[in-house]
Amino acid sequence: MLRRAVRPARAAVVALAAAGLAAGVLAAAPAADARTVFRPGAAGLGDPYFPHEGNGGYRVRHYTLDLAYEPATHQLSGTAHVGARATQNLSRFDLDLSGMHVDAVRVNAAHATFSRTGQELRITPRHGIRRDARFTVSVRYHGSPKTITGSPIVFGADYGWQYTKDGAFVGDEPNAARTWFPSNDHPSDKATFTFRITVPSNRQVIANGDLVSRRTSGTQSTFVWDETKPMATYLATIDIGRWKFRSGKTPGGIRETMAIDPALKSAADRIYADTGRITDYWSKTFGRYPFTSTGAIVDNVPNVGFSLETQTRPLYGFAADSGTIAHELAHQWFGDSVSVRTWRHIWLNEGFATFAAWLWTEHEGGDSTYTSAKNVYDGIPASNSFWNQSVADPKRNTMFSGAVYERGGMTLAALRHRIGSADFFTILRTWTRTHRYGTATTAQFIALAEKVSGQNLDSFFKTWLWDKTKPATFG
Repeated sequence: MLRRAVRPARAAVVALAAAGLAAGVLAAAPAADARTVFRPGAAGLGDPYFPHEGNGGYRVRHYTLDLAYEPATHQLSGTAHVGARATQNLSRFDLDLSGMHVDAVRVNAAHATFSRTGQELRITPRHGIRRDARFTVSVRYHGSPKTITGSPIVFGADYGWQYTKDGAFVGDEPNAARTWFPSNDHPSDKATFTFRITVPSNRQVIANGDLVSRRTSGTQSTFVWDETKPMATYLATIDIGRWKFRSGKTPGGIRETMAIDPALKSAADRIYADTGRITDYWSKTFGRYPFTSTGAIVDNVPNVGFSLETQTRPLYGFAADSGTIAHELAHQWFGDSVSVRTWRHIWLNEGFATFAAWLWTEHEGGDSTYTSAKNVYDGIPASNSFWNQSVADPKRNTMFSGAVYERGGMTLAALRHRIGSADFFTILRTWTRTHRYGTATTAQFIALAEKVSGQNLDSFFKTWLWDKTKPATFG
């Protein structure tokens, strides 16, 4: 995610669902004997920043969201099918869902009882689910998704489902996926997605992954998008509007799709070209592109004020410049493919993307990453509160602070200066290859840096990531 002006630098599917249900039924365990003990799954995954996000007792394999949206009334309705595998003997389990009205719940096609407690949708299946059994939960629901407003977490900006003049702008980081679909809403539980979204025929839908089909019947159009690589819930998006689409390939041959608000059509050629060039360059620099397509979603919503690294094609609320595009596309490797184990490790996303924007400037003939980072370092006095934060544990309400971005980026620029470019880029490529489609932690990154460089870097990382003071020197 990038705020538009971060200081100080700059800022299918019915068949698939049926198949999933059938698979869940076939995979269900036989009736338990009297000695089998079933227990509820935990109502949270233990993230200290977001203790209620995610749920225990199962892992999601696939989401199929079969939904309809009516812009005139702001009504979202349909069924979410969640294919999962039990990690314990389950008597009941939770999904995250805020607001919305739940009409019915089924587990493996059988009616299940449910209740609501805060953001928890608590589900009790007709029979206990054995450990390692695959099962499918189908939740039929409707309502108007509630935008998260007034929260200090995301720069104080509104986020989640945001209503626009012609549809919706959906940017969920860090915890807004639960406002529009039931999920295990934490980046440590990634899954594949299918979106089957029906809208009025004068609207279009762009989402993650690849467009499988588009069908119009009368006054309604249905778009099916499929994301075949694991994705964190906060990276899921369905953006609705009167889009102008452009599709093709990057110069390096990666499929590229852009949807842009007609009001910003004068920027379309530039954004499309920048996206292709930057995707190709990051593919050479960070390792092969981890997904099946790239692109951009460019809406005209000046009140939003941020962009977001929604998987496969970033989401922009404005006509993004090349630095912003470089930042969000770097996230496809750092944040999307390699995700944080818990939210305290957010610098692994934002520090890396900030460094990448400096690297793009260097690539284009501008300042080196060392110069860009040192300029930021020199421009912030030691007395500034910017330095009074542990980047490696930035705390919930300040997890998107300028320090997480810029001190995180400075850490990487200083590391490159210390160990040399050869080892540094070996570390980045090894990191993205080793943890592709998974999650990782700061400790793992430090261990890799020490292994590749052959140096003890404990003091270096303590100074840059943990100490709440300005480092005495840069580099």
